[in-house]
Amino acid sequence: MARIEGVDLPRNKRVEVGLTYLFGIGPTRVQKILAHTKVNPDTRIKDLSEADVAAIREFISKNFKVEGDLRREVQLNIKRLIEIGSYRGLRHRRNLPVTWPAHQDKCAHSQRNQENGCGSWSS
Repeated sequence: MARIEGVDLPRNKRVEVGLTYLFGIGPTRVQKILAHTKVNPDTRIKDLSEADVAAIREFISKNFKVEGDLRREVQLNIKRLIEIGSYRGLRHRRNLPVTWPAHQDKCAHSQRNQENGCGSWSS
């Protein structure tokens, strides 16, 4: 079983998918990691050699902040926003949405258009 940054990766998944189980590593970073370490993305994690796992582990630890360090940094950033009293900090403190979802504006506009007879549902 491959263990990277304290996380056991699922054995039967492809490396391309399994590495995304690490906090802070998404599909784009996985592509960079696999290209640099020259590991085939279609290989299953259980089929990786120890040398491949060691190369991936070393590349991640040198180039990316993941798991505990990244979580700590995010929490410190939120704490800083709260302490300085910024708008985003106040939203965090009150457990309200910090940013407004764009889809709600879109829905409101489409409803307004439907009421005015501009939407596809108008009769």
